[in-house]
Amino acid sequence: MHAVEVRTIAKVAKRLVPFLIVCYFIAYLDRVNVGFAALTMNQDLGLSQTAFGFGAGIFFIAYFIFEVPSNLLLERFGARKWIARIMLSWGIISGMMAFTPTIARVTGLGNEYSFYLIRVLLGAAEAGFFPGIIFYLTLWFPTEYRARIVGYFMAAIPLSTVIGAPVSGALLYLHGGLGLAGWQWLFIVEALPSIILAGVVFFYLTDRPAEAAWLATDERKWLAERLEFEQRSRKAVRDYTVLESLVNPRVLGLSLVYFGAVATNYGLGFFLPQIVKAFGLNIFLTTLVSATPTLSAPSAWYGGAGARIASPSAGSIPPFRCS
Repeated sequence: MHAVEVRTIAKVAKRLVPFLIVCYFIAYLDRVNVGFAALTMNQDLGLSQTAFGFGAGIFFIAYFIFEVPSNLLLERFGARKWIARIMLSWGIISGMMAFTPTIARVTGLGNEYSFYLIRVLLGAAEAGFFPGIIFYLTLWFPTEYRARIVGYFMAAIPLSTVIGAPVSGALLYLHGGLGLAGWQWLFIVEALPSIILAGVVFFYLTDRPAEAAWLATDERKWLAERLEFEQRSRKAVRDYTVLESLVNPRVLGLSLVYFGAVATNYGLGFFLPQIVKAFGLNIFLTTLVSATPTLSAPSAWYGGAGARIASPSAGSIPPFRCS
């Protein structure tokens, strides 16, 4: 492995991966914090368990509908602008959850249907973030590194529960501040980071290696040529339209597998706090106990395989010479 490769991959990983982990940490927390808010929110809004479950899940219907269009627009406008737009819009709408009673009075929809409406809008706003980031990583890391880099990135999932659960529990105790309930403060406070990070994303991220002024000339040259070489080396069997890709048997099969994993994961995220609360624990202990499955499960800590990203001894990665 050449020194320029080690230096370039280390520099790109150091600049992009920690920042994207923070972004996904906030994104995932804003998806599942409704499970912690439900400890007091459901009673305040008069939501049954059925209504809460439907509202929590309807997020993903909108997410599914707008996922592909969002990613097509990301490729058109560039990751920097589009990811910033996603984070800004989902931050604003996530914060709107705190004002569900007000929205219910203004619109006349009632608390339950206002809850559904905001969850649908949140799903539409956040659609495309995760696959957009995965696509973005392919623009910066050669094939040999991508699985390890994605592993690091997805470490944000368990981190968002381990760290976010006790934080959410503490926020629920802010009941009465400025006339707002604790669950309302939870949504407001946890929405602010995504709004702030939207501006940071716009100025911090770089769309493609050729535009990276923070890389040395030889590093930009090596990375651009390596990625271009990989692109040319792919042997296309045939071209697929978007519709053909969506109905491809392999895509459908992998989607079914992913459905099983994600349904279980979000089922725990949304309902575990309420299950634990039924044991008689107070709110803060409930959030701590709810975090323990993720904390204690080694399989949840994605990214362990990426511990040697840029080490010359990190496996048999073939050398690549710039022309």
